[in-house]
Amino acid sequence: MRAPEGWRDTQGTLARELTLAGHGLHTGRRVNVRILPVPDATAAHGIVFRRVEAGREVAMLRADPALREAQPLCTMLRTRDGVTKGEGVRTVEHLLASLLVCGIDHAIVELDAEEVPILDGSAAPWIDAIRACGRTALAQPQRFIRVTKPVVVSDGEGSQRREMRIEPCERYEVSVRNDLKGFGDMHWEGALTPDVFAREIAPSRSYGRVKWALPAIAAGYVKRTPILRGARLSCTASIVGNRVIGGMRLPDEFVRHRVLDLVGDLALAGAPLLARVSALRPSHEMNWRLLSALLAERDAWTWAECDA
Repeated sequence: MRAPEGWRDTQGTLARELTLAGHGLHTGRRVNVRILPVPDATAAHGIVFRRVEAGREVAMLRADPALREAQPLCTMLRTRDGVTKGEGVRTVEHLLASLLVCGIDHAIVELDAEEVPILDGSAAPWIDAIRACGRTALAQPQRFIRVTKPVVVSDGEGSQRREMRIEPCERYEVSVRNDLKGFGDMHWEGALTPDVFAREIAPSRSYGRVKWALPAIAAGYVKRTPILRGARLSCTASIVGNRVIGGMRLPDEFVRHRVLDLVGDLALAGAPLLARVSALRPSHEMNWRLLSALLAERDAWTWAECDA
């Protein structure tokens, strides 16, 4: 097979090291990131997160669905040591989406703190930085996950109902519907290509109502669970009443950010999809439930490899 329009026929890694620094959305901690090329990758490598402290490695985590751990408002990976929780890396979704659409299948992401930096709240800085580094094509043909039959998960009823569906398609298509009081129903639909993602999805920011964020931050301190400690006007689309402070970057920016999170969460599967994904009021938890249900149903998907 040939890759769908816009996607590569071979796997890839960065052409040179990428470095960025920022602070975590939830922990508020400053973090330095180095993303290293993997020129001699095997199919078993993929994207690997390396946690370091004082120059010493404390954990290695593959971007693997088996390591995903539920967290408020983000996707987290955590090592497992028997029944004991180990080291983790949170808020990986924006970076994973950016690496996927930029054709970076193999890389080592080194961080000196627990959380991937939120930067400006969107994936645009990651896209720009990855493109500036360039891409090296590897010998391995690109693999896609071809969905072969529909899989559906749902939760709630009425106005609170959430539904996720994935079904066969010859390219990566997404349809996401979401609503928010004061902003009405929002819908984004289209074929997901690297260029479409960079132009229409990546600039959309994490968002939330200020009146919800403040008590959530306080509750996080009480429960000793970091949540939104790094939230600032510079890294979120902050909502007061029925308006966004400073305005929206894109029409229906909120639903586009739901698409961004969805693509990043599904990137844990390890390859782009040949599928149509439809989502009503998606969340990180529902994204995970869809991915988990798909992978568990072994006759619902297969690997599809590009011609050498």
